Amino acid sequence: MNQNPESSVSPATVELPLKEAVEPADQEAVAGIIERAWKDGIPVYPWGGCTQMGRGARAVEPGMGLSLRGLNRLVDYPSRDLTVTVEAGLTVAELRHTLARHNQRLPVDIPNAATATIGGAVAASVAGPRQFRWGTLRDYVIGVRAVDGSGMVFSGGGRVVKNAAGYDLCRLLTGSYGTLAVLVQLTLMVKPMPEETAFVIVEASDHGDAERILAHLVRTRTLPSAVELLAGPAWESLGDGLASRGGFWIAVGLEGSPDEVSWMVDQLQAEWREAGVALWHTLHGDEAWAFWDRLTEFPWKAASNNGDGELLVQFHVFPSAVCELVQRLRASQPRASIQAHAGNGVVLARLDIAAEQAAAMVEQNLRPMSASLGGRAIVLKQPRGSDLSRQAIFGPAPPGWQVMQAIKRQFDPKGILNRGRFLLG
Repeated sequence: MNQNPESSVSPATVELPLKEAVEPADQEAVAGIIERAWKDGIPVYPWGGCTQMGRGARAVEPGMGLSLRGLNRLVDYPSRDLTVTVEAGLTVAELRHTLARHNQRLPVDIPNAATATIGGAVAASVAGPRQFRWGTLRDYVIGVRAVDGSGMVFSGGGRVVKNAAGYDLCRLLTGSYGTLAVLVQLTLMVKPMPEETAFVIVEASDHGDAERILAHLVRTRTLPSAVELLAGPAWESLGDGLASRGGFWIAVGLEGSPDEVSWMVDQLQAEWREAGVALWHTLHGDEAWAFWDRLTEFPWKAASNNGDGELLVQFHVFPSAVCELVQRLRASQPRASIQAHAGNGVVLARLDIAAEQAAAMVEQNLRPMSASLGGRAIVLKQPRGSDLSRQAIFGPAPPGWQVMQAIKRQFDPKGILNRGRFLLG
């Protein structure tokens, strides 16, 4: 029996108004901590590896920090069933290492893998370039164990892939940012590891040229894992003599067996040749794997030396509007670095901007720009020293807002979980 179910931890690296911070050693201790906080009406701010703490508004009400790093066990791994059950505090790197020993993987791109926890990644619904083919974490979480805002432990889903019983709590809690419940255990569906990967990269001279190339990809006979549109200072050079002439890079990621990847590379080059694309470059082996890492880490890799002056905004538009949005961003902010998951309509823009200008930039420029294209914008990271309101960060309340509020009240009656940080906080 654990004689030390919880211990104090230093909150020095966490920018939260904390009275105290604790690190429970087991799932039962988490429930006890939250139950006590619920009785006292004290806000609870959960975290894992602290890699996503910049998301959301800055909390103002003092409360309790809850570190989940002590919950780091591998609970069950029947590899032949292509499922794995882990505690929420296990790091993404540790999970990858375990899966790789069986030539398996979770095909979702999660940055800062050495520090990020799987629970934190699920709570923030982190996704990267591979979502074009493989989807997001919502597609892989098949079982959850969590603690609601009153300290009650509950479970949803199961340990088998084909499970459709009851409410889909897995999808509900994925991306809920810890505002509905604190995740303590997760069961994930995994996939076989590809043997080979490659990128075929082409530069487009302007947004019209980029749009034409992307349109041809809609009819490709290949099966890309990623379709990325890249622009700005961060992508001026892709290495190995690949230097931008001021246009756009289009990078198509391919994965599979060596024969599959070889055929897809040849097929895509033939399709582009037929479409009038004259020059491309192909990355294989270690170069391709390194480029996957670069794409994954882009949103959270600071452009400036200390990262204090950086604004990171995520746009969601229709895929057909991606090129137009990127063009407008470049016209408005010439020094912005942009990564678009073009096939999914997700555009990430990193801007180096003074803290006092951030709110006006979002409200008067970036959000109207996305709205004019039928999209929306969310601030993922704000410059140090700025203090954007929740309205500025998330924009207007989305459709179904009243339903979301009702769900929040059911899971967290006193609103203690991540109070003030998110729309449902």
